[in-house]
Amino acid sequence: MNFNMKLKKIRTFRKMTQKELSEKIGLTDQHRIVQYEKGVRVPKKDLVDKMAKALDVNPYTLYDTAGRDAPEMMELLFWLDEFNPSALHLFLPKKFPGEKCNEVADTSVYYHDNDNWPAHAPVCMWFDYGVLNGFLKEWVVRMDELKSGKITRDEYFEWKINWPYTCDDCGKFEPKKQWKKNNISSQDRRELIPPPNMFTSVFTSIHLF
Repeated sequence: MNFNMKLKKIRTFRKMTQKELSEKIGLTDQHRIVQYEKGVRVPKKDLVDKMAKALDVNPYTLYDTAGRDAPEMMELLFWLDEFNPSALHLFLPKKFPGEKCNEVADTSVYYHDNDNWPAHAPVCMWFDYGVLNGFLKEWVVRMDELKSGKITRDEYFEWKINWPYTCDDCGKFEPKKQWKKNNISSQDRRELIPPPNMFTSVFTSIHLF
């Protein structure tokens, strides 16, 4: 996802003008922000870090990512979801009851057709990547909370742009940074990344409509 689109999305989400952002990062000319948001110019990493601090987001949400590891893959998926909110759906499949049976040649995944599915058959994809599956498992929870109205779309976006500091391993511990409106504190900081063993390996599926 292009930097200019991400910058504008987050700045407007923070209800910050281009002039205000310029002042916060020490630029005397607000037209530099205009150029960055139009994609005419690309800021250096140290300036992107200043923008992230001013906008109160994890710098990695603004960085260009290539999907080289699990966190980068998550950032790519987050922005795909943000700019195409009805395209990506996550769910946790239920394992067929009984013992493991490698003799069964049929590896098809079946679903009950209803109005929650698209008219055409969805394409499913799964990752044989334990760390990434752990990340995705919590994302399933957030999507379900959004659909049920337990969290707002603004809270959902806040969770994504400050991930992984907003992680709580599906409610097992307090996140480093609070993201729900009634919990957000101006003192929240992101000095520490959650420990790597906080995530468990689970099978997670994604289907794209």
